[in-house]
Amino acid sequence: MYPVVTQITVADDYKLQLCFDNGEYGELDMSPYLDFGVFSRLKNKANFQEARVSFDTIEWPCGVDLDPEFVYLKAVKVHS
Repeated sequence: MYPVVTQITVADDYKLQLCFDNGEYGELDMSPYLDFGVFSRLKNKANFQEARVSFDTIEWPCGVDLDPEFVYLKAVKVHS
């Protein structure tokens, strides 16, 4: 089981600052995924800004959500 997201902050350039339940912090850059399927909805910055934590991961009201395993594996870990 992977650590889950407990808090996010939306940053510039389609990046998310993340806190995980194991005390780690990370940054997830979503820009490489914005040309694929439903992720193209997040190109609209207003949509992207609505990111929120839901069910241990990240979701957007526009119908996009992320697998918790993907979030943890793709996030670049940073120190607190």
